Amino acid sequence: MMWRSTWLLFSQAVTVAVAGLFVLLTLKPEWLPHSAANGLLPAPTLVQVAPAPVAASGAAANGYALAARRAAPAVVSVTATKMARRNPHADDPRLRFFFGDGPATQQQVGLGSGVIVSPEGYLLTNHHVVEGATEIEVQLADGRQTSARLVGSDVETDIAVLKIDLDHLPVIALGDLRALQVGDAVLAIGNPFNVGQTVTAGIVSALDRKQAEGSPFQNFIQTDAAINPGNSGGALVDAQGALVGINTAIFSQSGGSLGIGFAVPVDTARDVMEALVHGGAVRRGYIGVVPRDLSAELADSLSLPVKSGALITGVQQDGPAARGGMRPGDVVLKVGDKPVRNAGELLAAVSSLPPESTATMTVQRGAQSLQLTLQVAQRPPAQAAR
Repeated sequence: MMWRSTWLLFSQAVTVAVAGLFVLLTLKPEWLPHSAANGLLPAPTLVQVAPAPVAASGAAANGYALAARRAAPAVVSVTATKMARRNPHADDPRLRFFFGDGPATQQQVGLGSGVIVSPEGYLLTNHHVVEGATEIEVQLADGRQTSARLVGSDVETDIAVLKIDLDHLPVIALGDLRALQVGDAVLAIGNPFNVGQTVTAGIVSALDRKQAEGSPFQNFIQTDAAINPGNSGGALVDAQGALVGINTAIFSQSGGSLGIGFAVPVDTARDVMEALVHGGAVRRGYIGVVPRDLSAELADSLSLPVKSGALITGVQQDGPAARGGMRPGDVVLKVGDKPVRNAGELLAAVSSLPPESTATMTVQRGAQSLQLTLQVAQRPPAQAAR
């Protein structure tokens, strides 16, 4: 009996000790010797994480400091001096009481921005920045100032080309517009309100945006990066600092940015620049028609065997299209070998044709497919009709 009492007492003591040790391990492990704790619990696996690299500028790794440093040196401020319109009553002594004895003409100073795109000193800016200017001054980001010569401008796309004569010019890289997508990050760089070079950030809000009463050659990039007066002609760049557009216009009721800005795509600006530099003017083909998109519903209502193309709703009397035999109701399907799926593609294809050249067009007239040969004319400046 004695040994049973001893065994029972021993068992109870062991049970109490184990229970106490469990409580200590759970609630107060630091009270136990280090080796005992390690022997009862598995040691955690530690993974050493290397510190994130710090950018040279101190900017966060996901910022746009590198893009700004690459692009900003090539963005300039443009000052255009214009002569105000002469007061028609300035020489009438009877009306000087009302109009004063001030000068008959006054200088107006317009501010904008520009982008250096060539080491030879060619700059892109907006037509409306330098329109009518008698003197143009350019200030570089490094502080240098010089006068600029107007090479030419194109009112249809609102692009102008300037030329400066300085050495060691910073030149911006041109981006690939085909890779640009809605949602991509972009920076707008310019001189808003003449406060100095400013960088604002946003995204691409839309592509191929057109204005209802604007030029048919304008296909803007829309962005919510802040664009304000003075930014006109400045750079819209991608996250790598490459030029994707020339900032041109904003939608605003107050004159300030409301998050809807527009830029001319770099491809359009580059084509205009090459035409102005090499030919002095942008020459576009013209056939004298008024087209509209052919929808599937419209094609069914007209009993046409095609479902897309450019439906001709008007033909200029004695114009190139009329002389070539085109009629209202025809549907243009091809210009040369280029397919035409809508009115915009017809305009683009025709405008790319050299004036005075001959073009063959595939036309659907009712159930009949025709080949018409047209003598292309030169598009009149700022002509709204097609």
